[in-house]
Amino acid sequence: MTHAYFITGTDTDAGKTTISAGLLCAAKQNKRSTLAMKPVASGCEMTAQGLRNSDALALIAQSTVQLPYSQVNPYAFAPAIAPHIAAQEAAVALRVTDLYSAAQLVLREQADLTLIEGAGGWRVPISSTEFLSDFAIALNLPVILVVGVKLGCINHALLTAQAIRNDGLELAGWVANVVDPQCARLAENLATLQLQMPAPCLAEVPHLVTASAEQVAEYMQRAYQRMFGK
Repeated sequence: MTHAYFITGTDTDAGKTTISAGLLCAAKQNKRSTLAMKPVASGCEMTAQGLRNSDALALIAQSTVQLPYSQVNPYAFAPAIAPHIAAQEAAVALRVTDLYSAAQLVLREQADLTLIEGAGGWRVPISSTEFLSDFAIALNLPVILVVGVKLGCINHALLTAQAIRNDGLELAGWVANVVDPQCARLAENLATLQLQMPAPCLAEVPHLVTASAEQVAEYMQRAYQRMFGK
């Protein structure tokens, strides 16, 4: 049985890629085939092979199904700015229909676990008329929300969860990713999220200095087991 999810976050630094890579690694450790996609990425570096994004490369490293980079990250932009602005500056049109078509090429590989990772938060514009959330709606995949745990995260998490559900999508669960090790009243914040969020907590990941995929995978085993019924 194949599983596919759209990964979003409460903010641009919530740790979507960290959690995605950890989840892919956990699935890989359980002998599952894995594949991930980062359709739009800004903040890319020029290499001999062209523009490359560190998040996309991290996802590729945890994917057992290997695709050309251009399929994993079809829209790569150099400036680390909002995608729609980066696209405008590069004279590239970002359209939901094109993102959807690119995603279908990845989903048709039918890996045991496929993750489609968004950019920034839920309501990120890709043009003057469309949002990345429109792309998620078109895919109609269950959504996993990465909550970057820091001051203010409760409001961000609840509003994002509400937006996802209002858009008609299933919020499959959320992951608490402690991005601020100095977050005051951490236990109380996590308890409030557990109480108020309208979906199960799939995992709690503490602040990790290096946050390698293997380290994060230790905390994502419960999420894996929930997905695959183990």
